[in-house]
Amino acid sequence: MSELQSFREETRAWLEENCPPGARGPGEVSNGSTKIVIQDPDTRLWLEHMVERGWTVPSWPREYGGGGLSNSEYVVLLEEMKRIKARPALSSFGTSMIGPTLLELGTEEQKQRHLPRIARAEVEWCQGYSEPGAGSDLASLQTRAVIDGDHFVINGSKIWTSGAHNADWMFILVRTDPKASKHEGISFMLLPMDQPGVEVRPIKLISGNSPFNETFFNNALAARDDLVGELNRGWSVGKRLLQHERSGMESLLQGGTSKGRSKLSLIAKEYIGEADGKIADASMRDDVLQYEMAQRSLNLTKRRVIEESADGATPGPATSIFKVMSTDLEKIHNDLTIRLRGHQGFGWEGDAFSAEEVEDMRVMLSSRAASIYSGSNEIQRNIIAKRVLGLPD
Repeated sequence: MSELQSFREETRAWLEENCPPGARGPGEVSNGSTKIVIQDPDTRLWLEHMVERGWTVPSWPREYGGGGLSNSEYVVLLEEMKRIKARPALSSFGTSMIGPTLLELGTEEQKQRHLPRIARAEVEWCQGYSEPGAGSDLASLQTRAVIDGDHFVINGSKIWTSGAHNADWMFILVRTDPKASKHEGISFMLLPMDQPGVEVRPIKLISGNSPFNETFFNNALAARDDLVGELNRGWSVGKRLLQHERSGMESLLQGGTSKGRSKLSLIAKEYIGEADGKIADASMRDDVLQYEMAQRSLNLTKRRVIEESADGATPGPATSIFKVMSTDLEKIHNDLTIRLRGHQGFGWEGDAFSAEEVEDMRVMLSSRAASIYSGSNEIQRNIIAKRVLGLPD
C-alpha cells in the first residue's frame, strides 16, 4: 500500500469518528470572528477537532498551527471530506488571504504572533483596499499613514470592506510616500479594528444584506512591527495577497462543482419536468449543459495547475484566469436558477414564493458584483494579456 493510500484510509477513519452529523451538509461555518457566537454545538465540536488536528489550515507548517500536509495529501483530505459532505470547519480571510501572505512574506515574529490565532479560529480579518476614488484603479489610493514613534498613524477611508463589522483585524494598503509615483510609496500593514480611530458603517445592498461597509480612519494606529514587507514597497505584497485569494486550494479544487450542478438539475426537474430523463425544455437543457461543461473544464484546469505547482506554492498570474471564469460562471449559474423557475423565479417577498425562491433571487442580484470585487474582470484580463500571454502594453 502506498503512503498516500495509507493516509487516505487514516483520514477516512478519523473523519468518520470526529466529524459530527451536524457538521455534514449545509450549515454554519466559523470564520473565527470574536464577535460571532457559533450557535450549532456540532459546528463548535467539529471546529475543536479540526483545530486540534491542524486541519483548519491543512497545508500550513505545524509550528504555526497547521497540519503540515503536502498538496497531494490536502487533495485527499478534501476528497474525503466531500465524500461524507463535511463542511469546512473554518473559512475566513485569515486562512485564505492574509495567512498565506504572511507565510510567504511576513517576518518570523509576525508569523508566530498572527498565524496560530488564525489557525485556532480566534480572529477574523478584513481587507482595506478599495477607496471611494480608488477601486479598480487601486494604485490611486489616498489613505495616508505617517510614522510616529512605534506606530503608523492612519487617516482616510476604505469602501466595500467585506465583513469589517465583524472583523478583529484589517490588512490594509496605505500611502506612506505621497510624492512617489502612484504604484510606489504604498505600504502594506496590519491594524486592530477595535480602537477609537476606526469607524465602520454598513452598506445595505440591493439584495437586502449588508456584508460590505465603509470604514473610516481618524488617527487609527498600526504598530510599526506590523508593516509587512518593506516601507513604500507594499504594492507587490498587496498583489501577491490577491493571488492567494484567487487560488486557495479548497476553492481551486471544489469551487462551483457538484453543488451547482445538482441544484440546477433539481430545480429543472421540479419546475420544467423531464422527458426520457432529460430536462424537458430543449433550450434550457442546452443552457444547463453548456454551463456544466464550462464549469467542469474550469475545475480540471484548476486541478492541473495545482498538480503542476510545488507543494504549498500559490500559482501566479494564472489565478486571474480563475477569477474571470469563476465569476462569469457564478453569474450564469445564478441566472439559470431564476430562469428554470419561470415567473416563480422572480419573487422578492410574499406568500406566493417559497423561501428558497426568494433567497435565490437575492443571491442572483448579489452575484452581479462578482465580476467587480476582488479585482474587476477587466483588470484581470489585462493581467492575463500582460503576464500570462506576454502581449505588449
